[in-house]
Amino acid sequence: MADATTAPPGMMNAEVSEKIPPRRLFAFLIMVFGMFMSILDIQVVSASLSEIQAGLSASSSEVSWVQTSYLIAEVIAIPLSGFLSRALGTRLLFAISASGFTIASFFCGFASTIEQMILWRAIQGFLGAGMIPTVFASAYTVFPRSKFHIVGPIIGLVATLAPTIGPTVGGYITGMMTWHWLFFINIVPGIGITVGVLALVDFDKPNFALLDHFDWWGLLFMAGFLGTLEYVLEEGPQSQWLEDTSVAVCAAICVVSAIAFFWRVLSAREPIVDIRTFGDRNFGLGCLISFCVGIGLYGLTYMYPRYLAEVRGYSALMIGETMFVSGATMFLVAPIVGRLMTKVDMRYLIAFGLCTFALGSYMMTWITREYDFYELLLPQILRGTGMMFAMVPTNTIALGTLAPDRVKNASGLFNLTRNLGGALGLAMINQVLNERTDLHISRLHDRVNWGNATAVETLNMFQQRMQGVGDSALMAMKQLSQIVHRQAVVMGYGDAFFMMTVFYFGLSLLVLFLNKPSAMAAGGDAH
Repeated sequence: MADATTAPPGMMNAEVSEKIPPRRLFAFLIMVFGMFMSILDIQVVSASLSEIQAGLSASSSEVSWVQTSYLIAEVIAIPLSGFLSRALGTRLLFAISASGFTIASFFCGFASTIEQMILWRAIQGFLGAGMIPTVFASAYTVFPRSKFHIVGPIIGLVATLAPTIGPTVGGYITGMMTWHWLFFINIVPGIGITVGVLALVDFDKPNFALLDHFDWWGLLFMAGFLGTLEYVLEEGPQSQWLEDTSVAVCAAICVVSAIAFFWRVLSAREPIVDIRTFGDRNFGLGCLISFCVGIGLYGLTYMYPRYLAEVRGYSALMIGETMFVSGATMFLVAPIVGRLMTKVDMRYLIAFGLCTFALGSYMMTWITREYDFYELLLPQILRGTGMMFAMVPTNTIALGTLAPDRVKNASGLFNLTRNLGGALGLAMINQVLNERTDLHISRLHDRVNWGNATAVETLNMFQQRMQGVGDSALMAMKQLSQIVHRQAVVMGYGDAFFMMTVFYFGLSLLVLFLNKPSAMAAGGDAH
């Protein structure tokens, strides 16, 4: 074995360049924790909306904006981060994002009206969004490509784990303290992240001259396009889509703004977003897969808690304990995926992940109202495993094969596609649940009639139980109607899971069109 004195100079330089300085790794891990907080806050309120509604004396339609305002602001800010990262530098942009997110969290916790809460949630989402793509960009520009199999699973785990365990964390915090602590809990870590980033991050230099060419029109058109798109997808399923005036107006603004936005980014001297990056085949297909993975990531994080609350009657804490399985699986699977990325073609890993995810959804197509923790255990393990196998290699194929000078802009676009996929997924799932539940109610009502011996027997049994308690016949009919409605709801969930199954099995074929990533991007050694 050659020692340091006899090794060729080229080999010594290669070894030095392959090492990750501890200071840089520690700075990166601080940034990763900031990204985790930002993504977690999307879902952390989802299990506690009823408590927030009661605390702020808000209506059910108003309290939904606690999530919607955050999502709309975040979707607008994420693609903007590419330009700001080049102009301000990673250190300054991340410190502004972390400190702004922390201050907004403080005011969210002290909000006394629903209007104050919505305003500060929007500010929290807009400022916190800058942390997400900045971490992705840093992972694929700061570290040598042979280390992507280490940093890739870290950011992939955070991006998928945070929204998955959001309801769990939110349920625990609200159950043990009050909903105010959903926001106060961000303050101490937020201060620590801000100080740590200012002290340790030295990845790049700012280019303040770019701010002279900031495209305000591009920002306006992008905000109009993405903001109204998010609103339409969020409110459409509950409002009969274009039959609702506000949804129809926002849809029209979305179309006009989209046309103006694409014209602007293709003609401006310094576009606010460089969409030409989509011309790279692996990046474009990686974004498409990320978009589709976002549908499942956010869609199932919505479906499982809704089923447990609506059908099983679980509390926020019980929902959190049940949902913990997927998060624990992701945590355990992440290092395995990182190791396999150096040995197996990443396209096969993505296909395996999508098929595993589809299999987990297929097991849920037989759902009944008796499904509890143990019936949900294996589907959730398959869901967590599939998500990690699909997401982590997709990150590396999409961003790890780009030239370093294009990664900052591309990272914003890549993360945007995942969030937009989540928004579309929620809209699709709500639409399917609403339509299929109505259809099943209609079919069940047709079958539950006086000619159905089982229905008549059940009705008589209910009536006998309620003898002497008011109008026993009417109360028995109501109870039977509730059973029919609950069964229709469960059948609607089964249909939604079947839709996800077909979608993800079909999506697995998309990997056939990906170019095989180079050995360096896959984490192998350069030769």
